Amino acid sequence: MEIDSPLPGTEPPRDCPRCPRLVALRRECQTEHPDGWNAPVYAFGDPDAWLAFAGLAPGKHGANRTGRPFTGDYAGDLLFATLAEFGLSKGQYDARIDDGLSLDGAIIVNSVKCLPPQNKPTPAEIANCRPFFEKQLAALSHVRVVIALGRIAHDAVLRAAGVRLAAHPFGHGAVHWLADGRRLVDSYHCSRYNTNTGLLTPAMFADVFRTAIALRDQTSGPNSSISPR
Repeated sequence: MEIDSPLPGTEPPRDCPRCPRLVALRRECQTEHPDGWNAPVYAFGDPDAWLAFAGLAPGKHGANRTGRPFTGDYAGDLLFATLAEFGLSKGQYDARIDDGLSLDGAIIVNSVKCLPPQNKPTPAEIANCRPFFEKQLAALSHVRVVIALGRIAHDAVLRAAGVRLAAHPFGHGAVHWLADGRRLVDSYHCSRYNTNTGLLTPAMFADVFRTAIALRDQTSGPNSSISPR
């Protein structure tokens, strides 16, 4: 299986050795599911995007299997449906890497590229992957708004922007003005757990998109503004 990244030169190697625990899990998956991707998952979307989604990490039965972020698991069902609702994708999402789906004006980059056990990367693993994440955000010169899907992604974006985490607390619907002129919008992760428990509803998720679109053309604002939705 060969997959091209929209951001060539920014991805880790397929056999990235940086995180021993993640390497061990990758090898287990390669043995159990030899037809899967089972490697660091590349960014997906439009390299000229105005909107970037900062994700957490690949899911075992989703991106780690298919090789495309959020593809093949429940989180992807909600994310790609909402992208389509707001005209940010072309084609039909069918949970397969060969479904012909593309993103228009949006791109997905994960803060951790490899599958972590129980979907919980350690602080050291997040730090090990940070250079790739930061290189990708820096390469996205047209991005004006970043939506962070969860606290880990929120923190990764703030570190990449070089700002104090304490000055920008995570909160669903929160909007943060970053020093580089970009806007960071927080969202609860679109995981099955969060939607099943009602922490995140499709309407709440759609509101985050509306906030991002409203911010798209703004060029100034306060350091940080919290607007729960």
